[in-house]
Amino acid sequence: MDTKILSTTSENIKLCAKAVKNGELVAFPTETVYGLGANALDATAAEKIYAAKGRPSDNPLIVHVASMNEVSAVVEKIPPIAVKLAAAFMPGPLTLVMKKKPCVPDTVTGGLDTVAVRIPKSSTALSLIRAAGVPICAPSANLSGRPSPTTARHVYNDLYGKIPYILDGGACKIGIESTVLDLTSDKPRLLRPGGLSPEKLREVAGEIEIVQSGKVALCPGMKYKHYAPKAEVLFSAYYENMAQSICDWYDRLSQSGKNPVILCLSQNAEKYGDRATLKVGRTYEDYAHNLFADLRLADDRCHGVVIAEGVEDGGIGSSLINRLVKSSGGRII
Repeated sequence: MDTKILSTTSENIKLCAKAVKNGELVAFPTETVYGLGANALDATAAEKIYAAKGRPSDNPLIVHVASMNEVSAVVEKIPPIAVKLAAAFMPGPLTLVMKKKPCVPDTVTGGLDTVAVRIPKSSTALSLIRAAGVPICAPSANLSGRPSPTTARHVYNDLYGKIPYILDGGACKIGIESTVLDLTSDKPRLLRPGGLSPEKLREVAGEIEIVQSGKVALCPGMKYKHYAPKAEVLFSAYYENMAQSICDWYDRLSQSGKNPVILCLSQNAEKYGDRATLKVGRTYEDYAHNLFADLRLADDRCHGVVIAEGVEDGGIGSSLINRLVKSSGGRII
C-alpha cells in the first residue's frame, strides 16, 4: 500500500472522510498529537488500528466527535459534571470517560463498558469528523510504544505502507495527548494527565482522584510502556543539583561509548558545557510541545541514550513527568 501525505483542502478532507466511512484508516492532526482514525462504530475498522500500530487489543481507543450532541450518540448518559466540563474545556485537550452505548464495539473500548470521548479543537479534525458523518476512534498515529507523532512526517515514518492517507495539518500545537478524566465513579478520576492541567480541572470539577497505572488499561497510556524512542531514556528527578548529576551521568555514558544527549530547557544549556544537547525551548509548555519530536530527533542522530531534565510538578509539568516516566520505563536518576 502506498501512503500519501495530503494537504488539508476540502477535497482531501472529503476523500479521507469517504475512506473512513468505507472502513479504512486515516491519520489526521489534532491540537494534541496526530491520531490514527477509523469509524468508531465499525469493529472491523477499529481492529485495523490495532494491527497497523501493533497495539495490544486491551488498550482502549478514544472516540472523537464534533459536538456534545454527538457525545450522546455513543454515551449511555451524560452526567451533569460532564456538561460543566464540556462548557469550560471542549473543544480542547480533554477526554471524558463515561458508560458506553451498545453501538460502540468492544474492540474500541478494550472490552470495557466505558468509552473515552473527546471533541478536538483542530479545525481539520472537526471537518473530517463532520464530513465522515460518524464518530472517529483514534489513538496516536505511531507504532505502539514509540513517541507520539506531532507532524505528518512522524506518522509517515512509522506507518508508511500500513495506511492510505495522512492529512498534514502542520505541527501540533500542544504536543502531548489529551487529559483523560473518568466520570463513572462518585468522584472524578484523573486517569492520564495531558494538555489540560489538573489545577484547571479542579476549578470546575472540584476534588479529583489521581489514578496510577495498573493491570487494567482504563484509558490509553496507563498499562504499557509508551512514548519511547529507540534510544534508552533516563529521566532526572528535579532538584537543586540536577545539572551536575546529569553531567556526571553523561560523562560516564560517553566514556562507555553510548553517545548520550541531554534534553534541556534552552536557558540551562550552558550548564552542560560542550556536551551534546537538544534544547526543548524556554518554558514547560515548550518542553511539552517539542518532547516527542526531540525524542525522535535523538534517534535520527543516532544517540544511544537520552538524559531528560526533570521538571517541577504541577500544571503541564505533571503531564511531562508522566510522559518521561513512561518513556524511560521508570528509570529515574
